[in-house]
Amino acid sequence: MHISKKSSTFASFLQTMKRNAGIFIGLGVLLALFFCLDICSGSIWLWPWGDLSVMEQNILHAIRLPKAITAILAGAALSVSGLIMQTLFRNPLAGPYTLGVSSGASLGVAFLTMCSASLVLMLPIAACIGATLVLLLVLAVSRKVTSNVSLLIVGMMFGSIAGALVSLLQNFANPDALKLFIVWTLGSLSSVGWSDMQLMVPILIVGALFVLLALKPLNGLLLGEEYAKGLGINVRRTRLFIVLATGLLAGGVTAFCGPIAFIGVAVPHIARGIFKTSNHRVTIPACVLIGACLLLVCDVLCSLFIYPLPISTVSALFGAPIIIWIILKHK
Repeated sequence: MHISKKSSTFASFLQTMKRNAGIFIGLGVLLALFFCLDICSGSIWLWPWGDLSVMEQNILHAIRLPKAITAILAGAALSVSGLIMQTLFRNPLAGPYTLGVSSGASLGVAFLTMCSASLVLMLPIAACIGATLVLLLVLAVSRKVTSNVSLLIVGMMFGSIAGALVSLLQNFANPDALKLFIVWTLGSLSSVGWSDMQLMVPILIVGALFVLLALKPLNGLLLGEEYAKGLGINVRRTRLFIVLATGLLAGGVTAFCGPIAFIGVAVPHIARGIFKTSNHRVTIPACVLIGACLLLVCDVLCSLFIYPLPISTVSALFGAPIIIWIILKHK
């Protein structure tokens, strides 16, 4: 009977993927188109398949390509971490920064910039340290509390404490350090180069592995902890995997790109709306594709202005209306 149940589940999964194959192919085509548009657009329009000068080749290889790849990685990572947070807390407004990872990263950057604004190259390392410290605190608490609601509140409190410490550091900062910190908080994809990716990509890969480990139990959590326990799911271990995955995915992106607003909250709802399902075997790859497409579009829009806009500003223009719609829909 157990084998029959497994084969039935697998058959159902194949049927679902077959039914949605056209949408996935369409999203893949859009991703390729937006990627090409992103590497072409900017203050200087480049046609990569044309005859490029040496300067244009340098711009394409050193700036445009890593920026577009970063947009794909960041959009996918934030969207997936937002999805699993919404599942864990059964809250449609939960996101990748719910547990205070972004606040921890901000605290690390604030501490570094307020101490010495000349250490700008070490900002990602400082952000990683800050995010890791908050993550470790959340993990320690997750071993003591049994309720996801309690974990959510504790995560928010850690974020509030980190935010208060950031405000305290800002109060004693010199103008140059304060300006550097504010620029970091606005978010940027262009600050990530090939050398940065050598550290960012492994962090995101490890985070993705934890998502895969929690993939099967995630569907059980959709109906609540008690239902998941009835199915034989180890809720405490699953929660640990989700917290680790979110910390690595959201923390890794924030450390190198700064905070990017609303993508992690909005994209899971877009994915569920398009595919008409909450099955994580469908919504996780959907979030990867939609999140990457959306952040590429945001980056293209940023580059259309004479003075490029911060990525977080444009992403908020996409995400905020969706969140308002969610609130109105759920009254």
